[in-house]
Amino acid sequence: MYYNAEILAAQQDEFTSLQQGSMTVMEAVQKFEQLAHLCPELVPTEREKVRRMMKMFRTDISKQVSAGSSPPTLVSDCVSRAIRAEYWINRDKEARAQIFKARKEEKAVVKQTQPRQSSESNQKGQTSGPAQNSKQFGRNKRKGNFSGQGQQRNFPPKRNNRGIEGSNTDFPQCAKCGKKHPGVCRMGTNACYLCGKEGHFARNCNQNPQNQNQNQNLPRPSRNTGGS
Repeated sequence: MYYNAEILAAQQDEFTSLQQGSMTVMEAVQKFEQLAHLCPELVPTEREKVRRMMKMFRTDISKQVSAGSSPPTLVSDCVSRAIRAEYWINRDKEARAQIFKARKEEKAVVKQTQPRQSSESNQKGQTSGPAQNSKQFGRNKRKGNFSGQGQQRNFPPKRNNRGIEGSNTDFPQCAKCGKKHPGVCRMGTNACYLCGKEGHFARNCNQNPQNQNQNQNLPRPSRNTGGS
């Protein structure tokens, strides 16, 4: 008798603490019916049996079962509502899982394509860099720009016997000789075209830059510092 009482107490404790957990609705209902058959004193009426069954179900299922203006009063109605609630809850979970999986795969594809695109862009930049530099160097060479900063080198103007080349373009055309030059026209006279003095020509004039350069290159006479 003592052994039977211990077993009965253990069954009552299991029945009062029964929860659906990871079991399906049908699995939980079968377990509930087994314990209810062993402990009939805990569920004396249909209403009490429904109340204990609602307490056993998971919260998301019990909320849908008890929703509405008329909660279930029979065990069969409670079980059928719980089965329908479980079906739609699982459908919603599957749809959310598919959406989450699709987003995860999309992110994985984006991560795989981004390094590939960046590497391709780096390769294009490396291959196009020398070609662009060579083209730019060719343009700078044609323009006389060797500094690489877009600044053109300024070469000094050439000089001729009459001064800077192209400087006579600013003077009016002479009516006597037909050329452009400053001052009085010395054409037909014996005067030098550079200094205006007579007795020599422009090529022998001291003001001719070529004669000045030649005079500078001539060796200077040595000075005698003392006699014998």
